[in-house]
Amino acid sequence: MRYPIAIEPGTATTAWGVVVPDLPGCFSAGDTMDEAIVNAGEAIRGWIEAVLDDGGDIPMPGAIDAHRTPREFKGWIWALSEVDASVLSDKSERINITLPARVLRRVDETANRLHESRSGFLARAALEAIRRGELAG
Repeated sequence: MRYPIAIEPGTATTAWGVVVPDLPGCFSAGDTMDEAIVNAGEAIRGWIEAVLDDGGDIPMPGAIDAHRTPREFKGWIWALSEVDASVLSDKSERINITLPARVLRRVDETANRLHESRSGFLARAALEAIRRGELAG
């Protein structure tokens, strides 16, 4: 998928700003136009991940021409940012992990108490840890 991005030219003292009109609140910047475009792609992927994690829907990209007319973007440069559609997939994948038996027993007990499957519990626990920043690199 290719999302239109509006790029506000930078100056010697300001960064190049980027707005993704189809994704409310999705924006980025960079010291150069090239950096701003790369950073916009990262911002789009992060925005999509956050919305999917919260159970929201992802808007499809619109046409650049539909966004070019508002006065707020007068003088801005338009480009397209390619987003790998696989980031939108919630298709389950089978994995093989190794856990100590006592940890696995506690996971299963907790999942049963919460009326969840082992996989569902582990996925939810991982997403909660990611949201809290515990697994951030």
